[in-house]
Amino acid sequence: MIKVFNTLTRSKEEFVPREKGKVSIYACGITPYDYAHIGNSRPAVFWDCVRRFLKYRGFQVTYIQNFTDVDDKIINRSKQSGKEPLQLAEEFSRVYLEDLAKMGVLPADQFPKVSGHIPEIIEMIRTLVEKGYAYELNGDVYFEVGKFKEYGKLSGRDLEEMHAGARVEVNVAKKNPMDFALWKAAKPEEISWESPWGPGRPGWHIECSAMSLKYLGTGFDMHGGGEDLVFPHHENEIAQSEAYSGSFFAKYWLHNAFVTVKGERMGKSVGNFSTIRDVIERFSPKVVRFWLVGTHYRNPISFGEEELTAAARGLERLENAKFNWEHLLKQDSVVEDSDQELSEIRNAIADAKDEFIAGMEDDFNTPQALAALYDLVREINRWTQEQEFSLTTSAQNVLKDAYECLLVLGGEVLGLFGETENGSTDSAESIEALIASRTQAKKEKNWALADRIRDELKNKGIIIEDTPQGVRWRRE
Repeated sequence: MIKVFNTLTRSKEEFVPREKGKVSIYACGITPYDYAHIGNSRPAVFWDCVRRFLKYRGFQVTYIQNFTDVDDKIINRSKQSGKEPLQLAEEFSRVYLEDLAKMGVLPADQFPKVSGHIPEIIEMIRTLVEKGYAYELNGDVYFEVGKFKEYGKLSGRDLEEMHAGARVEVNVAKKNPMDFALWKAAKPEEISWESPWGPGRPGWHIECSAMSLKYLGTGFDMHGGGEDLVFPHHENEIAQSEAYSGSFFAKYWLHNAFVTVKGERMGKSVGNFSTIRDVIERFSPKVVRFWLVGTHYRNPISFGEEELTAAARGLERLENAKFNWEHLLKQDSVVEDSDQELSEIRNAIADAKDEFIAGMEDDFNTPQALAALYDLVREINRWTQEQEFSLTTSAQNVLKDAYECLLVLGGEVLGLFGETENGSTDSAESIEALIASRTQAKKEKNWALADRIRDELKNKGIIIEDTPQGVRWRRE
């Protein structure tokens, strides 16, 4: 039985999906105005482990991660760089996906962007206005929080205590200081779209509601992101989505804690950040992933040279075991061993698997899952090192079971064993990320970008074929 800690109820609950055997997930992505910092990789790696585990347990998973490609930060950076806002966002989105691919993060099923969903956003705002939950003010449109009686149920805050919340738009003419923008009237020389309220662009929160409802529908299973998104972003998502649809928005809300530096939250505003790209140049991407997996997602995780060096040693233990077992399995078998001892080893394998699953089913406790793998490595290494012989056929079969257990749980589920040792962009994960970017570009009819990605893949020696069943690829 899978249990998750639900921010909405502030308790650990049994996970019961909306539809038996299927899981729907929406995770808030980044605002791609610059190179993403290493803290941005934590939710991506966490949700990747969740997806992998759910698939391992037999679920069909639909995973959506958005890009906020229309935002003040992007507009300001575009003015500085001289690049068009959407071009700038596209470039940094692509870099982010390439970096994550090196860390073994599999592509989402969809990467929706604000710019590609303006009609859905306008339709949602229009409905909220018609239902009396939103009002127009000089070309802006605001959601009236006082009309949604359950406002504050996710964060647990009282409406009167929320004035100091992050990203609250300042406008003295609003009915309530906490009313938030659904649509912003266009400013001179800024990117904008036509709407019933005049030219403008979406507010921050409405995008995720429109996109998650489009791809997952109401009452989808899991919604997540960093704990800084609980308020106001996710609180506002719930209000506008439930006001719009008349039914509950998402059932389980999961939020990861921050990456910290010397006890302080990492952030670009603080200036204590390191980009993903810089970190994976100094440390193996697999080591960075291992470091993230080694702490439960709801606990803060400290970033630094010492922590990553320790992670490298921890991963090395698992990789050495994998290498040594591969070597033993290639040896000739000559000496018999007792059935009793083999039975004990079989039990150790079964116990490790059970402990791994128990950890992951308990609110995705990756440290407990890792501990189970270490127990398995210790037991198998003890067994093989105590015997100075080549294994019998039956013993080799047992060792093969242990080896496959390590590969499946450590590799397929936790994603710790990649195809490359140096994070090469020619890994299968990075190739699939490029193909996903090309597919998204084709959906958006961005043929120039799709062609550029195809040419880049060709230069890497990758041949792609578009078939009715999807894109197939192979190396030359």
